[in-house]
Amino acid sequence: MSKKILIIEDDSFLQGLASTKLEKEGFAVTGAANSDDAMKAVANEIPDLILLDLVLPGVDGFGILKMVRDNPKTNQTPVIVFSNLSEDKDIKHAKELGATDYMVKSNFTLDELADRIKQILK
Repeated sequence: MSKKILIIEDDSFLQGLASTKLEKEGFAVTGAANSDDAMKAVANEIPDLILLDLVLPGVDGFGILKMVRDNPKTNQTPVIVFSNLSEDKDIKHAKELGATDYMVKSNFTLDELADRIKQILK
């Protein structure tokens, strides 16, 4: 059974690239482009891991992370924040809210992202 990854990313091009890469690695991938779609996706089928951008329309990624952690069904689900926000205050805030890991998009390739996801889901 494939592990389920939910990618919450409003950039459709990047979401498509990440989805294609992760599907090639054997994961089942679902995408969401905003907070409403993200919370519906989480409610309908609890993912094994969430890949979360922070800059989103509607509720930002910090708000989504808080909702995920406040939900008993998802409070143990690993969440990798994958964002262009690279300031220490943003990284610290995401970790305080319960992010499993924080990756700055410009510092990692999709191969490195896939490897990180595999490590977390071992």
